[in-house]
Amino acid sequence: MSKGITSRSEDYSQWYNDLIIKGGLADYSAVRGCMVIKPYGFALWEHMRDQLDLMFKETGHQNAYFPLFVPKSLFEAEEKNAEGFAKECAVVTHYRLKSDPENKGKLIVDPEAKLEEELVVRPTSEAIIWNTYKDWIQSYRDLPILVNQWANVVRWEMRTRLFLRTAEFLWQEGHTAHATEAEAIAEARLMLDVYATFVEEYMAVPVLKGVKSENERFAGAEDTYCIEALMQDGKALQAGTSHFLGQNFARAFDVKFLTKENVQEYVWATSWGVSTRLIGALVMAHSDDEGLILPPRIAPMQVVIVPIYKGDEQKKQLSEKAAAIMQEFKNRGIRAKYDDNDNNRPGWKFAEYELKGVPVRITLGARDLQNGVVEIARRDTKEKESVSIDSVVDHVENLLVSIQQNMFNKAKAFREEYTTKVDTWDDFQKVLDEKTGFILAHWDGTGETEEKIKDLTKATIRCIPYNNEPEEGKCILTGNPSRQRVVFARAY
Repeated sequence: MSKGITSRSEDYSQWYNDLIIKGGLADYSAVRGCMVIKPYGFALWEHMRDQLDLMFKETGHQNAYFPLFVPKSLFEAEEKNAEGFAKECAVVTHYRLKSDPENKGKLIVDPEAKLEEELVVRPTSEAIIWNTYKDWIQSYRDLPILVNQWANVVRWEMRTRLFLRTAEFLWQEGHTAHATEAEAIAEARLMLDVYATFVEEYMAVPVLKGVKSENERFAGAEDTYCIEALMQDGKALQAGTSHFLGQNFARAFDVKFLTKENVQEYVWATSWGVSTRLIGALVMAHSDDEGLILPPRIAPMQVVIVPIYKGDEQKKQLSEKAAAIMQEFKNRGIRAKYDDNDNNRPGWKFAEYELKGVPVRITLGARDLQNGVVEIARRDTKEKESVSIDSVVDHVENLLVSIQQNMFNKAKAFREEYTTKVDTWDDFQKVLDEKTGFILAHWDGTGETEEKIKDLTKATIRCIPYNNEPEEGKCILTGNPSRQRVVFARAY
């Protein structure tokens, strides 16, 4: 089959879109800037979501759900947060349509159904949640509150791209309340560690952990911790953030608690989230010109068995053997499919499952059955080998582990190759334009310099890495003193 995928080197953006559409992950919708997540894409999200949900619960968090609509007065309560999201807000002003008397069959907004107070469609939920927490928290005995919600949010983006930036997307957002500053900071850093573990161990994507500069912080946060990943075009992608909110939202919504010492104090807060943009990261970090390459731990389908036969008798014999193998896969928790559909030829199936990024393909033919072997092809390296039918399940189980590790190693080697130290402005520009990737450079620590670098090059400070080594140097732009290197890159 002709896959019709644009070459990655020819047009990276179109290559990405081709993989999303042709790989069956998502499609465009009738609503500008929104997407339809197709069953295969949603199955991938479910595996990601379920694993993250387990990790959240293992760290003591519980799931809840809060309204999609936020009264405008509540949204305005924390000024920095409101200003940060104001340009992206969708606002509900009326609650009813009616027939247009001048145009039969058409509907218009009923002017008499105007809301007493406009409602913001949540771009994030701090406002509605902290207004709720005010009723939940009176004493230190009520703390901590460790709540997460799986939800959708709306941010009216002007330039959209499937999974990476859409007007509506799926995510989780954790919102926690604490008695002390230290406890809240520890929570924010803990959740960033959870994200980093998930992205590296399940998505096979290496990340840098660090702190955002003041200009890049979440609106309303005292500190934003982040994980940054590098895509195959040399651009960075923010894969997750965790925010120490200080007492900003507690003050905005007057959320106080009585301490053990019988003193009223404001609560300390965090929020943290990842979204369906992780699917975009997954696609861009691993895939090739033949299609998706999915890491086994979260692939919707880990193994596919494709039979090759002539006539019903051969098909019956192969199906009986495949059924036994499939049962053993099921017993071991391996997600497998036996594709004996007669509507498509084996060659078409090979191309289709390669396009969809299925980690392992097993070919089972009549002659293979006689010889007691199967052919196994791995998606990541395209290597093929013959394996005894009797040991195929053990072999595949080990192979899935190997593929997962190999994908991570390959992505990490790419990141290391495309991480460059520079000391001059000329070298900074040259690496950005010709090599791309992460650039470790000195910066004088001012927001003005950071903005000027961004205006001149479209590169931003992705993070100030954890445990950054102190190093005396000079800012690449101003020449002013600097005590450490930070990570610059152009980014999605």
